[in-house]
Amino acid sequence: MRATQFFISTTKEAPSEAELVSHKLMLRAGLIKRLGSGLYTWMPLGLRVLRRVEAVVREEMNRAGAIELLMPAVQPAELWEETGRWAVFGPQMLKIKDRHQRDFCFGPTHEEVITDVARREIKSYRQLPLNFYQIQMKFRDEIRPRFGVMRAREFLMKDAYSFHADKDSLAATYQIMYDAYIRVFSRLGLTFRAVAADTGAIGGSASHEFHVLAESGEDLIAYCPDSDYAANVELAEALSPATPRAAPQEAMREVDTPKQTTCEDVAALLGIPLERTVKLIAVMAGEQMIVLLLRGDHMLNEVKLGKLEGLADFRLANEAEIRAAFDCPPGFLGPVGIDRAKIKVIADRTVAAMGDFVCGANKPKFHLAGVNFGRDLQEPDFVADIRNVVPGDPSPDGKGALALCRGIEVGHVFQLGSKYSQAMNATYLDEAGKAQVMEMGCYGIGVSRIVASAIEQNHDERGIIWPKAMAPFLLVIVAIGYGKSEMVKTAADTLYADLSAAGFEVLLDDRDERPGVMFADAELIGIPHRVTVGERGLKDGVIEYQARRAAPGQSGEAQKIAVPAAMEFLTGLLEH
Repeated sequence: MRATQFFISTTKEAPSEAELVSHKLMLRAGLIKRLGSGLYTWMPLGLRVLRRVEAVVREEMNRAGAIELLMPAVQPAELWEETGRWAVFGPQMLKIKDRHQRDFCFGPTHEEVITDVARREIKSYRQLPLNFYQIQMKFRDEIRPRFGVMRAREFLMKDAYSFHADKDSLAATYQIMYDAYIRVFSRLGLTFRAVAADTGAIGGSASHEFHVLAESGEDLIAYCPDSDYAANVELAEALSPATPRAAPQEAMREVDTPKQTTCEDVAALLGIPLERTVKLIAVMAGEQMIVLLLRGDHMLNEVKLGKLEGLADFRLANEAEIRAAFDCPPGFLGPVGIDRAKIKVIADRTVAAMGDFVCGANKPKFHLAGVNFGRDLQEPDFVADIRNVVPGDPSPDGKGALALCRGIEVGHVFQLGSKYSQAMNATYLDEAGKAQVMEMGCYGIGVSRIVASAIEQNHDERGIIWPKAMAPFLLVIVAIGYGKSEMVKTAADTLYADLSAAGFEVLLDDRDERPGVMFADAELIGIPHRVTVGERGLKDGVIEYQARRAAPGQSGEAQKIAVPAAMEFLTGLLEH
């Protein structure tokens, strides 16, 4: 592609509302242009990147045995009413009416549509398993679209749905798709982790998220550097302490804490580690008050708590409820002396193994020290893992200690089971001719989000550094004085023609621009390889090569290449 026949629209500055690096660089490089809140036009350069990602995804889906189709973006309300999601999906769903005042939505996802296809087309066990996928624009009316295409209202997604006669077949396809996702993200040159995840509102059993690792990520991931273990912090298990609770060494006593209402302040006042304190969190499960005990430096994991029996719809107790139960303001609450006939106590595993700890005294301006279960208060009604893991916790797989990192979710696979097929009566006839409900799997990849995620992971102060598989062009030929020097024009055209004939995507920058502008654009756009063709070098029989990212062990400095050897040298680079 010649730059004069293409469309390059770079800018020096990004709009002030752009927060993430990827948002700023995509706007500056002219990959996208904002149309409205959370709505972007993919410009020619950005579309080339998007299509490259899409091609890798499509190739791996086909390789995994998935069959491509394309479903309508606009969906009738009746399908969503069958599953009960029309009323509960929430304001993210853009609902519209046609001229006959019939209800439709702009599809945020396609479980209902594909299940309708399956119940109409799949009749016998002999047709199963089947795995359908599409690559299509979705729309979710985000309350606050931000971060460019990372959290846009309209986005490109690959969603696949599999149908099975039994759970074993579903598990087999789930593994096939899991492996396909590993290949997709590996081929795209991304540093990522597959993490065990919560199934959330979509339902189902097994679930894995695929995260591109980046400090700007919204999700916190727990992983073991010494093994393959990784899980979203919402799901990562905090194991029970390996050592049992020690025998009491101190007598329980009141300590004066006139202004100290947090564990941090109490620990500082008493000169003890924060790890020796216990905090109490009061929650309500219907009319039942439940108090949760966590170590002072630990954070409550609401997802874990919500999975305990009877706590699916828990909420935090308000101040009036707390004062009525404890006759004490928040900040001084503790488990000693509470009415256990009325209040249930759940202790985190770590707290259950603690002794001689410090907690609130249920008395304004006082705490208790030297508190022990069994002696000073009853044992907890229930002990459970209800906290977030922290760095240094033992890995659940027993192979080391956990570390934490941030990640951007770019893929998610679910074993849905029969949630949608049961609701929509999607059945097949088994070998005995009896109707059975199909098992389903669901597999999504955020195609447009991958583009932004890759930039978050691959950039420097000069701009984007594309992994080879995602680059809009593999190489740019910067022809200095192309319109003024016949020597430059001939050499650049020849190299461009030869490389193009060899099957490489090359951009020939033949614009009438200053060298500095052309170099800056090439670096901002992030093309992996650059060749400079100038009259001065040609007179010495050389052109200049520079990589956008220095290879391991190399300085990254520009190097001179003899013109006769240029094609062989560049071909060797671009083929690897």
